[in-house]
Amino acid sequence: MKEALSEAALPRGFRFAATACGLKKTGALDLALFTSDVPASAAAVFTQNLVVAAPVVVSRQNLKLSKGRMRGVVVNAGNANCATGEAGLAASHYTVAEGSKRLGCAPYELFVCSTGVIGVPLPVEKILRALPQLSRNRRPSARSFAEFSLAICTTDTRPKTAAASFRMGGKRVHIAGCSKGAGMIHPNMATTLAFVATDAAIAPALLQRTLRQVTARTFNAISIDGDTSTNDTLLVLANGASGAPAIRAGTAAHRAFSAALEEVLRSLALQIVEDGEGAQRVIEIEVRHAKSEAAGRKIAETIATSPLVKTAFAGGDPNWGRVFAAAGRAGVRFDPDLVDITMAGIRVLRRGQPLDFNERAASKRLLGKHVHLIVDLHAGPAVARYWTCDFTAEYVRINASYRT
Repeated sequence: MKEALSEAALPRGFRFAATACGLKKTGALDLALFTSDVPASAAAVFTQNLVVAAPVVVSRQNLKLSKGRMRGVVVNAGNANCATGEAGLAASHYTVAEGSKRLGCAPYELFVCSTGVIGVPLPVEKILRALPQLSRNRRPSARSFAEFSLAICTTDTRPKTAAASFRMGGKRVHIAGCSKGAGMIHPNMATTLAFVATDAAIAPALLQRTLRQVTARTFNAISIDGDTSTNDTLLVLANGASGAPAIRAGTAAHRAFSAALEEVLRSLALQIVEDGEGAQRVIEIEVRHAKSEAAGRKIAETIATSPLVKTAFAGGDPNWGRVFAAAGRAGVRFDPDLVDITMAGIRVLRRGQPLDFNERAASKRLLGKHVHLIVDLHAGPAVARYWTCDFTAEYVRINASYRT
């Protein structure tokens, strides 16, 4: 299990808290609060699913109303508050209203997020009763951050956390984040719930642009089961508490910030894939020499979401034919007679023709914890990467009994 972040890894000027308010049947932590001591630049990406949960609707509105200056987020697990009608919207509004009262800010300065079962009324009174004490218990501590990251989990087997830092203007700037997700994971502008804090100083518009760019290469490059959630939210708060100069677009500082943010988001994204429901291994799909990055990405995504490919990896079967066929139906034109495929370091196809290889040795390598699959199109200069996990009977068992 990944160790919790240290105190030194956390950005300055943020506080965290978590409690059990009774939404989870197990009595586990299920309500969490993450706040900045001062108004912070905010950026977020949300689900593009047409079926949208109430907290996503409210969070989108609040980000716009605040003009990208927010104070924090209230998160509940155990109930998605989706397909709950006017009562669901009211519950999200009540939540930010109560939270803002405790923090001394405007309701539109708070995000609200939910995760859990769809279509069940949210007993918001449990949240409202817990918020006063939860607010008082906020701490800028590693333990509080660890509890926050645990409280947002549902079918996860462990919390996901990551941190990075860099120096600028004689100051060290920190970025730390956590996420949840193990099933219903397929990116479309965002995936799962993820929360990132940084003590960098950066304008909301530049932060939003940077987040979208980095998300494309991290959270939008993973899939567990091909299902995009109704509640997906990935947000970043930047409060400038490091004391470092403001980050400007196109500068060395901006490049350093982007790299550190990408390091954090990639780590969180890959931890989600590793913890995929029933997953035994992470599969990294690399499409080389595509005509464009978009073309390579489309092929990689099609391979990653193929049940036939994913079940072959579950059994350690070097069935390159499934990979080749999935690439061919991606809707991207390429010459099959030029394609090479390498599975776990073993070349199995060269210029569209099968090669002799030791299937037993290949199968053993495919049973590793991290498997690298390379599809070389020999069609252009671009490279694309995508990550997924294998598809096992355990995934079916978990989701067949999710509500019962």
